[in-house]
Amino acid sequence: MWLLNRNGGEAERISDFKGGVEDFAWSPDSKRLAVIASDPDPEACGEKDKDCEEKTPKPIVITRYYFKEDIDGYKTALREHLYLFDLATRKAEPLLSGQYDEALPSWSPDGKSIAFCSKRTGPDPDRDDNWDVYVVAAQPGAGPRAVTTTDTNDCDPSWDSPPAWSPDGKSIAYLQGGPMKLIYYATYQVAVIPAAGGTPRLLAPKLDRMMTRPRFSADGQTLYFLLEDDRNIHLAKAPAAGGTLQRLVTGSRVVSDYALAPNGRVTVLNSTPTEPYEVFALDGANLRPLSRQNQDWLAQVKLGATEGISAKSKDGTVVNGLVVRPPDVQAGRKYPALLNIHGGPVGQFQNEFDIELQIFAAQGYVVVAMNPRGSSGRGEEFCKAIYADWGNKDAQDVLAGIDYVVAQGLADPARLGVFGWSYGGILTNYVISQDTRFKAAVSGASISNILAGFGTDMYVREYEFELGPPWKNTDVYLRLSSPFLHADRIVTPTLFMCGSQDFNVPLLNSEQMYQALRSLGRDTQLVIYPNQYHGLRKPSYLTDRMERHIAWFAGHLKP
Repeated sequence: MWLLNRNGGEAERISDFKGGVEDFAWSPDSKRLAVIASDPDPEACGEKDKDCEEKTPKPIVITRYYFKEDIDGYKTALREHLYLFDLATRKAEPLLSGQYDEALPSWSPDGKSIAFCSKRTGPDPDRDDNWDVYVVAAQPGAGPRAVTTTDTNDCDPSWDSPPAWSPDGKSIAYLQGGPMKLIYYATYQVAVIPAAGGTPRLLAPKLDRMMTRPRFSADGQTLYFLLEDDRNIHLAKAPAAGGTLQRLVTGSRVVSDYALAPNGRVTVLNSTPTEPYEVFALDGANLRPLSRQNQDWLAQVKLGATEGISAKSKDGTVVNGLVVRPPDVQAGRKYPALLNIHGGPVGQFQNEFDIELQIFAAQGYVVVAMNPRGSSGRGEEFCKAIYADWGNKDAQDVLAGIDYVVAQGLADPARLGVFGWSYGGILTNYVISQDTRFKAAVSGASISNILAGFGTDMYVREYEFELGPPWKNTDVYLRLSSPFLHADRIVTPTLFMCGSQDFNVPLLNSEQMYQALRSLGRDTQLVIYPNQYHGLRKPSYLTDRMERHIAWFAGHLKP
């Protein structure tokens, strides 16, 4: 951790956690920090050990059920624990230890306790996602106390929503998930529970939408939160004791974060399809810009117009999405079109500035970005509709978007492409194995032989919850592996891409699909980005990936 004076000057390094810092939270008096830090690896090289890098590494001994994770690598007995860090002395004292991980620390208003998220109910925390809210006194030697005790996935760190204390310290707001079997298909909602423990209460029990980042108002009477709803994310609030929900920021936009001042003032990070994120003050129902970081750049570029669309899928289900037109679109002209498929599968294309969509539109493509079943934003039933049934309803849904732009006379049916990354790449493989109309495809970090995923990627819990063990439900795994087992049905020229160190959807899956198409004599390439994880980070590789997308589609759709 580093400390920087906001008035200027040089940053000062204040901590030396050998395993690295994952998260931290300031105490109310600003004299201490609650820190989540990783256990130090005894085999890691020290900063002053110059000969360490030349030594032969010791074998990695694996004993954990959940034994690998993207970026982190192989999971050993090392965990992420809660520490108390004193700003004056620069000393850290561990508050907790053992086989459990802690996450998302949050101080009580009186500075005497820290709430956090952890999995501690079963014999092996690796085997489930039963996260709960815990509280521990801010002093070494104190034991943790469970606040929530349900068998649902509460306070999941992946949503980056720390427990929120009420100003009087009597209540805690947190995200309550659904049954563990629903994994990420469940809708997370804001719940309130007494800090001493008790029965939780949903803030808006009739609202079937994802809610994140709850925070109490200064007087404790109101809870603010982010509300996802069909291509948008709004800022909303409701009485903490329950009552009518009110949307404070509405319209076709995405609010990605917000801040509350003690005097009740609110600021938000806001974006629209034609405006990158900027800081705004909320004045009543109006947004007043406070930052204009992108104003000069926007004056130099032409952006494609983005519109929301709705289309009927094969079974009559209405699916929604976005279409981005080329900047200088001409009426009556048919353009080559690209179907972009988002990852997840739980997630959504939304009304925010998307540089990728704009780049492809600037290349003269109509870009179609659908939110098929499996996407968030339209409730739990819509989301879980693809549970253990990948590449079926969701494939029909994204194809409905292409049918729509062709029927509108906007897209040239002879020049269609499709692409996606992660689950977007997976669904791309399903689409091109079912539909031969696409003249080019780019499949990033994907899998098609689902049996090859079990034990080689980081989703063992999800496989067992959703699909069951492969030795019991082999037929399910084989059914979902249709793009690989029926690769001979694929005629679309396909570019496969992946990072060499991807533990999320490992490289071997892209290699298998590349090899299958190469064996069949199809037009295909495989691009491997060395030492990159599931999300590419090296700027030159990000540029290379975009340039290869552009070149691949241009070569097949703009001969």
